[in-house]
Amino acid sequence: MMEGADDIDLNSDGMEEVHQLSKDERSQTIDLSSEACLVIEISDALSEREKVKFTIHTRTTLPEFKLHDFSVTRDHEEFIWLHDRYQENENLEAYIIPHPPLRPDFDIAREKLQRLGESEGVLTKEEFDKMKQELEAEYLATFKKTVAMHELFLTRLASHSVLRNDSNFRVFLEYNGNLNVRLKNRKEKIGSFFKGLTKSVDEVLLSSHKDADDFFENEKRFLVDYHIRVKEAMKACDKMTLSHKTTAACYLTIASSANQMGTSEATRLNKFLTRFSGLIEKYRKIDNRSAADEDLKLSDILRYYSRDLNSAKDLLYRRTRCLANYENANKALEKARNKNKDVQTAEKAQQAAREKFEHMSETAKQELVDFKQRRVAAFKKNLTELAESELKHAKAAAQLFRNTIAALKEIA
Repeated sequence: MMEGADDIDLNSDGMEEVHQLSKDERSQTIDLSSEACLVIEISDALSEREKVKFTIHTRTTLPEFKLHDFSVTRDHEEFIWLHDRYQENENLEAYIIPHPPLRPDFDIAREKLQRLGESEGVLTKEEFDKMKQELEAEYLATFKKTVAMHELFLTRLASHSVLRNDSNFRVFLEYNGNLNVRLKNRKEKIGSFFKGLTKSVDEVLLSSHKDADDFFENEKRFLVDYHIRVKEAMKACDKMTLSHKTTAACYLTIASSANQMGTSEATRLNKFLTRFSGLIEKYRKIDNRSAADEDLKLSDILRYYSRDLNSAKDLLYRRTRCLANYENANKALEKARNKNKDVQTAEKAQQAAREKFEHMSETAKQELVDFKQRRVAAFKKNLTELAESELKHAKAAAQLFRNTIAALKEIA
């Protein structure tokens, strides 16, 4: 994740032109002698009006790669291309494929910046500068989260002992040129729609399919219920964070009004109002940071696992489909034996279906166990960091109030 960034360059309309995160702002300490011998980071990111270009820096000791240290530039569509290649690979059906990163969306930030530019003559210079600073910080946070999600997608692939060996992944990381990825045409979009519809219908038909393996049956029930609860928690958290940010924004108007009243005359009351205005302004910054941490540490992880749980459920669906195919192969073999016709062909089909199902079950079980461990560790880490940041902000606010009360007493 990016640790810092250049300032946003605003044009006369309050719109950003280019925003870049530099590799110099990142930690460069990477140990290639450790077990993780394929390390990927997004060292630079360039935001333009229509797209975001990511510079992907790879360091590796794997012999499959021609070089040990190299970089390429990719855009969002090429990330989607890579994810689709994994999804279409039948040899990877037994693995949880990380969900693709969301398309960068800065439209809301752009609209806010544009409206701010249009209202420059209405607001006071102080109000305008403060609101501009807040909107730039909001845009920067959105940009950094976009970069982080694209990097997380790649690191998930790189850390997996099987997924990182895919040839398309090596092409994505190594090929120093445009992959010429195009968007789907109308025919392909219609085909994808009907394919998704068929899958949804098949999932409904297989949802009542009883699994003889208690592990997978329990895992299916748990993931369905857990996914619902995560989505509900995500909506509630987004609502809470929005209310927190809205409340913090109201402090700007209060501080500005108190400051205006406090600068009218040099009286004791006006000195009190001026000091009170400073208190509100400083507390607004603390509250803004607190809301940003809630969004980053809680809302984002709920949003991420809301999508990642779909990937785990997709794995269970593919295994259930494989189980149904195995059972159908058993029925076909029994029918062939009863008719004494095409028995050898049916036996080969049944054996292939059994081997595929057994392999998928063994691999999928380990994938789901790893997924649980990874999920628990991520939630534990984020919730711990959130609690620590909330304590830090609360202590800072308490100290701010103590100092201000002491100063106000001196004025009185």
